[in-house]
Amino acid sequence: MIPRIAAKIVIIAMVFWAPCNGNAEDGLKMTRQEKTEGSGNDRILETFRKWTEGKSPEAARIAVFERVRDIPYAIVPELRDPEIGAEKILELNKGGCQPKHYLLGRLFNELGIPVKYVTYVFRWDDPSIRYPPDLAETAKELPEAYHLALKAKIGGRWVLVDATWDLPLEKAGFPVNRVWDGSSDTRNAVIPIGEIEHETSGGRYDYEMSRRNLLSGKDKERYSGFIRKFNQWIETERNQK
Repeated sequence: MIPRIAAKIVIIAMVFWAPCNGNAEDGLKMTRQEKTEGSGNDRILETFRKWTEGKSPEAARIAVFERVRDIPYAIVPELRDPEIGAEKILELNKGGCQPKHYLLGRLFNELGIPVKYVTYVFRWDDPSIRYPPDLAETAKELPEAYHLALKAKIGGRWVLVDATWDLPLEKAGFPVNRVWDGSSDTRNAVIPIGEIEHETSGGRYDYEMSRRNLLSGKDKERYSGFIRKFNQWIETERNQK
């Protein structure tokens, strides 16, 4: 007969290491996800304090939205992981829709606002964006992509909050959310052709990676070239008077 204390240790160990759906890696992902959602971060908390100190709840949520929106947009693949992106985007002062909304989700949580992470399937070939000709041609060849925004529970309903494009990109045709009242839906940064809701940032990250792993080598190579040219182009647009 196993002593009661030892039995508890065995059971705890089995629960911790038990594979999810028969896969031990999935069990580790669950632990990683919980760490992402629950752990504090000094840089994020200090940023939260600076951006919200002395403000009413409504003013505070508008302030954190505007601050995240104003971080210059750039596609930085290394920041797609929520464990890294939410903090690192503050250090680099640039990032794409994933780290922007992982950070905004953390800041909203600090305000006591529940959030969902929402994937919007879209295509980069958007006629409203005034791409240079070579980039427009590349955008037509890209496969479906996966935009991230938030739904935040404000005033008893789930509100779309999209802080993707910074203000200077408006002149290039990007749908910038110049003004947000803190309670209404913002504009979506993309033209969605599909929507998937995720309860956690870790669940959203796992979904995106599973989809990206299905891309062909040619599609990955084409997308890498697009990222480089796209980042260069929007930086040029941003710096134009």
